[in-house]
Amino acid sequence: MTCCVEEIRLSLPHIELAAHLFGPQDGQPVIALHGWLDNANSFARLAPKLDGLRILALDMAGHGHSDHRPPGASYALADYAHDVLQVAQQMGWQTFSLLGHSLGAIVSVILAGALPDRISRLALIDGLIPPLGEAEGAAQRMGAALHAQLAVSSKRKPVYADMDRAVQARMKGLVAVSRDAAELLAQRALMPVPGGYTWRSDSRLTLPSPSRLTQAQALSFVDAVRCPAQLVVAEEGMLVQNKALLDNVPFAVTVLGGGHHLHLNDEAGANAVADCFNRFFAVS
Repeated sequence: MTCCVEEIRLSLPHIELAAHLFGPQDGQPVIALHGWLDNANSFARLAPKLDGLRILALDMAGHGHSDHRPPGASYALADYAHDVLQVAQQMGWQTFSLLGHSLGAIVSVILAGALPDRISRLALIDGLIPPLGEAEGAAQRMGAALHAQLAVSSKRKPVYADMDRAVQARMKGLVAVSRDAAELLAQRALMPVPGGYTWRSDSRLTLPSPSRLTQAQALSFVDAVRCPAQLVVAEEGMLVQNKALLDNVPFAVTVLGGGHHLHLNDEAGANAVADCFNRFFAVS
């Protein structure tokens, strides 16, 4: 995984974000977006294996070394999409490609569907549309979310006596990852506190969403994508069981062995994803 990577900070009008830059300065511009509670190191194995790309891997707002949103602000999909546009503007990229994993893939589809003239290519890893909701449950969902928002200030993050215990906890998270993957993510996810280490991430990231798109709304973004798109589905991941969705998605779909973080868990998975995306980005 040894490669030339540059750590940068982007001072946007509304927030400061951290990022990693990979690849040649004259490469195809790509903004890489990680999954929920991950960070830019999600692409530490994959990005060096992608040829001819200038990849800016963000710590999305509230994650890694990026700033948290101010009090009263939210972490809605549209807010992440706005961040990406501001990053592209600062980089001088009128058009660019998106490389997204999980939540990052969902944000990528939202942005590519909403502004198809801005996105050149769409490379997705085990993510496509957000969790869905139905109209009849909207009021109850909003109420539960508002209660959770009022209580968030009393939430306390876990404190681990040493980094190894934090890494073990990350390995056993909502989505399990390999030890190597957990160690890479922990490099940007942990901060020292009295008594040990805790997570840098904003506690508001774990709040329930006050609203969800219906299936028709979510699929309208998929259908609005106009650029070439490649979706990698993990055999043991989160999308593979949604056969109805995958059978009807208008993208190229490749199923590869591995779990939800197949691009990060080990070199074999990263190589397989890289082979797929190198072919995808090489097509003129």
